[in-house]
Amino acid sequence: MVFSRVSDAFTGPLGSGNASVVDMVPQDMLYLVDDYWYQFPPMNPLWHGILGFAITITGILSMVGNFVVIFIFTTTKALRTPSNLFVVNLAVSDFLMMLTMFPPMVMNCYYETWVLGPLMCEIYGMCGSLFGCVSIWSMTMIAFDRYNVIVKGLAGKPLTTSGACARLAFVWTACFIWTLMPLFGWNRYVPEGNMSVCGTDYLTKDWTSRSYILVYSCFVYFTPLLLIIYSYYFIVKAVSQHEKIMREQAKKMNVASLRSTEEASKSIEARLAKIALFTISLWFFAWTPYLIINYTGIFETMKISPLNTVWGSLFAKCNAVYNPIVYGISHPKYRQALFKRFPCLSCGADEDQSDIPSQATTQEKQSIAPSNA
Repeated sequence: MVFSRVSDAFTGPLGSGNASVVDMVPQDMLYLVDDYWYQFPPMNPLWHGILGFAITITGILSMVGNFVVIFIFTTTKALRTPSNLFVVNLAVSDFLMMLTMFPPMVMNCYYETWVLGPLMCEIYGMCGSLFGCVSIWSMTMIAFDRYNVIVKGLAGKPLTTSGACARLAFVWTACFIWTLMPLFGWNRYVPEGNMSVCGTDYLTKDWTSRSYILVYSCFVYFTPLLLIIYSYYFIVKAVSQHEKIMREQAKKMNVASLRSTEEASKSIEARLAKIALFTISLWFFAWTPYLIINYTGIFETMKISPLNTVWGSLFAKCNAVYNPIVYGISHPKYRQALFKRFPCLSCGADEDQSDIPSQATTQEKQSIAPSNA
């Protein structure tokens, strides 16, 4: 492939003279590159190799892990419940994110620039934004479901399959509309940093472009964050009050525990809520650096280097790896189904059997799956 150099006067060795990180960008891509990046020299080829290797390992782990989650939940009858539709949806969005993100990034790291053309750059940026948005709103739906089961209890309206499907349809539709906007002029998808990945334009100075970053971040980051904090605040409060009452009652009756099958079910719900909270926390730790990079760009608070942007993007994609791991190490019912399908992974499976009460209530069976992928 023949690449167009930005500066015809550049004739010296890589990294000297007027060379910049934009030099290897194809001619048909230059209109998407912000002038800001011309000030940075080309990255050391070693960094491209490291980034390509890192995204390859991340992509394979994520795709395999999330495929296993989807396979287990869709083929295990006991796990096919309305609540677990949110879990499967989260695994699907994580799987699709890596399916669309890591092969193009590996190819571009090999060529040390974006070589797939403007259209693929826009599609790439849109897919990353769409699947990331779907993931966080899937987690928000999971938090609402935990809130309904634990806080409202019998007073809450049971989740039905049609209700879960309606919520997921809303999530996908809303996220698709938001991520489609840059294709129609409200912001745009452009090459970032080392020119091997594409994302939203956070460097254009006009407020039409900047306003998209601000409004979209409210929809995809701050609003879900506040809703999840609200849900888990009352979940933790309800669980704490329940445990306090149980301890006081047991003390009065001079017994070690008052837990019945129903109480064991509530204990499982509380544990599932903790798993969900942990995984959601990982999501925000993964995506917060990328949010900071975007806000730094639109408010010009400090200098952003090409290496910073690409590592921020890679760190955000790593979130798609966490969820299957959390399943595998934290929830006995999922492990039981996993070990049944894949006996080679059954180390420690015997201990799992004692974690679930033998006589489960209907509500327990419906909520036995982990609350997050």
